[in-house]
Amino acid sequence: MKRIEALFRTLKQRGEKALIPFITCGDPDLQTTRALALEMAARGADLLELGIPFSDPLADGPTIQAASNRALQHGVHLQEVLELAGKLRRDTDMPLVLMGYYNPILKHGLERTAREAAQLGVDGFIIPDLPLEESGPWRKAATAAGVASICLAAPTGGPQRIRKAGRLTRGFLYYVSVTGITGARTALPAELAAALKEVRSLVKCPLAVGFGISNQEQVRWLAPYVDGVVVGSAIVQRVARLKGKELLKEIGNFVAALKEPLKP
Repeated sequence: MKRIEALFRTLKQRGEKALIPFITCGDPDLQTTRALALEMAARGADLLELGIPFSDPLADGPTIQAASNRALQHGVHLQEVLELAGKLRRDTDMPLVLMGYYNPILKHGLERTAREAAQLGVDGFIIPDLPLEESGPWRKAATAAGVASICLAAPTGGPQRIRKAGRLTRGFLYYVSVTGITGARTALPAELAAALKEVRSLVKCPLAVGFGISNQEQVRWLAPYVDGVVVGSAIVQRVARLKGKELLKEIGNFVAALKEPLKP
């Protein structure tokens, strides 16, 4: 958690915004995921979201659903993702956040998951299907272990709920840009800038935006309104169609291009 806080504090001092890429662990395999993570760190990623494969990812569109299915077929579950995070922590100081659904975490045990994650160098968790009203036990376990419990806020949330999410979240608040599932989009809602201005007025914590962001132009448009930008499906699409050195090179170049508009 401290790494996340330090990152946003340092970037703010530099007048810079965070690039937060997402990849599904184990797609196409854990070795490639590790190589991709390190390549993205080298090319401009500030914080990495590692997706925990799950059979019923409610918030995810076809791209990430397919990636989860491929990873599950290779036997990649929460335990393997935790172990991968531990290996990555030996190679990079970049904050690592696990993004996954509540069922595997609950089955593994809330306190056990938070404790093991902290020991392995994980900085936080994003759990899309865990409502604020039911998040108390998990937030308690995460806080005790020193792991950030990162809340999401949606366009349909309303001011009161967004304020609450801003109070309860740790590390940053993740604002969902669209009322729908993940997936690269050619256009984002025209009202998104105004919505982000409102969210900024309601919360004091760092603010990141994700869902649907797929290119440098969209990142440039959003940068003035947020502290960080999350890009997932556009990266996962490339992972699905490329292999080997070509994959690492294209992802590295894509991440570098996305980071450019976030620099001062």
